Amino acid sequence: MSKKILIVTEYFYPEEFKINEIALAWQEKGYSVDVLTQNPTYPAGVILNNYKNSWYSKEDYNGLTVYRVKAVTGYKESLFKKILKYFTFMTLGSFVALKIGKKYDYVFGFDVGALTGMVPAVLIQKYYNKPTTLWIQDIWPDSVYAYGFKKRKVLEYTLDKFVKFVYRNSTNLAVSAKGFIKRIEPYIDGKKPIEYFPNWADELNDSLEAFEFSKEKKVHFTFAGNIGKVQNLENVINAYGNLPQEYIDKSQLNIIGDGSELENLKNIVKKSEYKNIVFWGRKPRGEMSKYFKASDFLIVSLVDKEIFSLTVPAKIQTYIAAKKPILAIVNGDAADIIKENNLGYCAQPNSIDEIKDIFKKAIDTPKDEIEKYTHNCETLTQNIFNKEKITEGLLYLTTDGER
Repeated sequence: MSKKILIVTEYFYPEEFKINEIALAWQEKGYSVDVLTQNPTYPAGVILNNYKNSWYSKEDYNGLTVYRVKAVTGYKESLFKKILKYFTFMTLGSFVALKIGKKYDYVFGFDVGALTGMVPAVLIQKYYNKPTTLWIQDIWPDSVYAYGFKKRKVLEYTLDKFVKFVYRNSTNLAVSAKGFIKRIEPYIDGKKPIEYFPNWADELNDSLEAFEFSKEKKVHFTFAGNIGKVQNLENVINAYGNLPQEYIDKSQLNIIGDGSELENLKNIVKKSEYKNIVFWGRKPRGEMSKYFKASDFLIVSLVDKEIFSLTVPAKIQTYIAAKKPILAIVNGDAADIIKENNLGYCAQPNSIDEIKDIFKKAIDTPKDEIEKYTHNCETLTQNIFNKEKITEGLLYLTTDGER
């Protein structure tokens, strides 16, 4: 009889996250894989088509049993609803986890959002003594403070106790960025393994023809992804908009995506009368390769806060797989990847002058230097950000080689 793995995650198909690929990859290796999640609402904050927001349901997805619980909607416009969303999954998911958890051999938690989402997973470990692995994509309590909550004594005490409870009731931990390890260590008992497993690139459809950003030949810079405060795009736009005219004439800044800051950024461009900055809106993930193909440089940017210096955004791996040079307007681990592997140019997020400088360097980059960046991207994708190696490694960690 095949061993049973329960995956606990706030997000699952039809939402587009790495955990979808992990579940199917493990099933193909002969494991019986089920998923505990909530009704799908990402990215719009509303229940996706063909789904009902029932309190509890079961469905089949490619042979996997998916257990779903009610989700809070409308959280994009309301902080209260966003917090309620996290606590709702924690509570309802915990009830389901305690009901079904005993029959599984292993539990795997995909911690891509609030740490509250991992409570159902660790309760199975605590009450049924099932080996439980958490793959950490976001660091608590750091991320709570990074999003504007003040570090008051009561909140700090409560969060520290909660984080210790979750981490200490897991069997082992995986992290998506090396910098997470030193932030996690104070919250565990000192003996728990913490292993580095980065995200891999999104699947890119290389058969698509390159998109046409402009009729004229230009150096095209492209940012693709969520457009929020933490993406630091106001600094990126102001830096590009204030380049010398000769550089603006030879280039174009393309912004693809949607988010809470989109209208604000459009207003900045309009009010400042910046030229050659184009907002393309949100595009389907399956079509992104045609926009990457049409780009000369891809941009990753985050605000200058400690938590984000520990984070490696998943888009970096996708940019690398697209074999394009990168403008990294970030600090910490993400910048180190770009510098150490010679993948492009880096600038401090708070320095408009540094951002302007790397735009100018990029526009002036000779063709042979571009080819070096492309080759380095290809090597890194094959050796480090390799989907098969990562899914296999996470499976081995979860099952401890079948213990």
